Amino acid sequence: MDAQSAALIGAGLAAIGAGMAALGVGNVFGSFLESALRNPSAADSQQGRLFIGFAAAELLGLLSFLIAILLYLKA
Repeated sequence: MDAQSAALIGAGLAAIGAGMAALGVGNVFGSFLESALRNPSAADSQQGRLFIGFAAAELLGLLSFLIAILLYLKA
């Protein structure tokens, strides 16, 4: 296997992280909605944590996408 093939395989594997980020964002918002429906009075105080969780999941997805693009351009 040459270096170009390995870089393309690595780019494909790194791109899986972008899909996992979508699952993470869905999990964050689903958990917030579930907790907000159980205790509506506490939903306002938890909204900041919701956005922090969203940002963390989205950041990891963007980083994996960036790594995939860099590996693809290297090949």
